[in-house]
Amino acid sequence: MSNVAEKLAKKSSRPAATKQVRLKLVYVDFWSILKLSFLFAVILGIITIVVSFLVWSLLNQTGVFDQVNGLLKDIAGQDNFDLFDFASLSQVMGFAVIVAILNVIVVTALGAISAVLYNLATKITGGILLGFTSK
Repeated sequence: MSNVAEKLAKKSSRPAATKQVRLKLVYVDFWSILKLSFLFAVILGIITIVVSFLVWSLLNQTGVFDQVNGLLKDIAGQDNFDLFDFASLSQVMGFAVIVAILNVIVVTALGAISAVLYNLATKITGGILLGFTSK
């Protein structure tokens, strides 16, 4: 019995052979792709809102808005013109939220359409051949 235990405990000097497997991807689940694309779109929407806030804050803190506002007043020749009537934080964030919502709808729809198109294309092409190795 100890002889078997010694053989099991003894390590082999050569590395374990890797096994290669070739598989074809012939179907993607519609609901899985839909959920994944929705999650990706929500994350992208959150990034859009945060980046919009950060860029607006940076431009406001560095005085870029004030310089552009002065330039536009000089060009327009009107003293009552104010850039913040068009680019206030609330308006910029509102626009960013609208873009994020539209982004969620469009990216989710594109994910669903791509899943359907891939499943239709695999009937013609046979799918994608993938190679995997196990260690």
